[in-house]
Amino acid sequence: MSVARLRRSARESVSGLPRAFWWLWASTLVNRLGAFVATFMALYLTLERGYSASFAGLVAALHGLGGVVSSLVSGVMADRLGRRPTMLVAQVSTAGSVALLGFMEHPAAIAAVAMLVGMTSNASRPAVQAMMADIVRPEDRVRAFALNYWAINLGFAVSSMAAGLVAEYSYLAGFLGEAALTLLCAVLVFLKLPESRPEEAAGGKADAAGAGGGGIGLGTVLRDGRFMGIVGLSFLISVIYTQGSVGLPVAMGAAGFSPGEYGLVIAVNGVLIVALQLPVTRFIEDRDPRRLLVVSSLLVGYGFALTAFAGPLWSYALAVCVWTLAEIVNAPTQMSLVVRLSPVRGRGRYQGMYTMSWAVASLVAPLMSGFVIDRWGAAWLWASTGVLGTVAAGGYWFLMRGLPEGSGEAGAAPATATAPSSATASAEAAPAGGAVVAPAEV
Repeated sequence: MSVARLRRSARESVSGLPRAFWWLWASTLVNRLGAFVATFMALYLTLERGYSASFAGLVAALHGLGGVVSSLVSGVMADRLGRRPTMLVAQVSTAGSVALLGFMEHPAAIAAVAMLVGMTSNASRPAVQAMMADIVRPEDRVRAFALNYWAINLGFAVSSMAAGLVAEYSYLAGFLGEAALTLLCAVLVFLKLPESRPEEAAGGKADAAGAGGGGIGLGTVLRDGRFMGIVGLSFLISVIYTQGSVGLPVAMGAAGFSPGEYGLVIAVNGVLIVALQLPVTRFIEDRDPRRLLVVSSLLVGYGFALTAFAGPLWSYALAVCVWTLAEIVNAPTQMSLVVRLSPVRGRGRYQGMYTMSWAVASLVAPLMSGFVIDRWGAAWLWASTGVLGTVAAGGYWFLMRGLPEGSGEAGAAPATATAPSSATASAEAAPAGGAVVAPAEV
């Protein structure tokens, strides 16, 4: 491919998106550049503090439990208070709790603060995703979510390498560095992002009955059968993906591979996402989302199942290539589907429920992998991923039958930015519009 063609492809990938999106994208990248705790918590507890692997696992579980709790709460906050204040509260709280964690020494204090970190660090996600849906036109959302996912993985790849060097010098410096970058992220949100939450009624007055949610509560979300079905499918897919960080290292260790060799294999995932996310998204963005979700579910399930037949190191890397390709297709497609099926004035709550599916998976997946490997062996774990992928593919095929084109979008009045901003920024922050219909999504 010529340099001119590469430039044209890159320009097409980033063109046409509002300025507010790029500030939101930049805040995501900065946030992920500081991802120290999630990457090095286990090593910090076992090597630096001398605690057992069981205690490290307990702390990780509490961190995940915090995310489960905050997903729903922050989703409600994003609808009631607004996207911008929810992100600010979450990011400032994350910075404070991460810095505090670096100074904790008593096991109970470490466990409690780790749960607090899990709550605060997960709290901004529903608001970020809801704001992205507010400010990006429906036809550009797959591309926008792909760009955001690309920023997450690029930031994580850079932070993992930098954090490894920092950890050799001082774990405390890593905690404080993450706190500083999270505060910088909050500054970007405060200075550059206008509020994007849709107005509750004509003339900008909130509907008192809805209290910021247009009459949509968590009960509405739970009664939405199609949406909750897709949340369940998202959970299955998340359980499979999480095996890359819980089941795969255990299986490779049992097969005689070193931690460094596992690191090389899992690095293939990040490298491929950074290299292929944008061109693959350009290829899939106008294609049938049901087919994309079905195919990607099968690929991720059987990509992990290939691990059962892996022998040399390259064969493990090959399996990672297969399920990474599925991840590249699945992530932006599913996030765009969630927005498409969410009612405009309930996006925060819907995104909170969707985010919770991943948080619950982070609790279940380690328990699942440990139980299956200890009782029956790793081959059964990889066989189960193939089964879960097949079930998810069938579920997407069934639940997306008869899905109206542009569901959740047609006919609703556009939202306006409620925070003071220039006319240009307000126009960019307004969504393309959509109707509040009975939701049918994740």
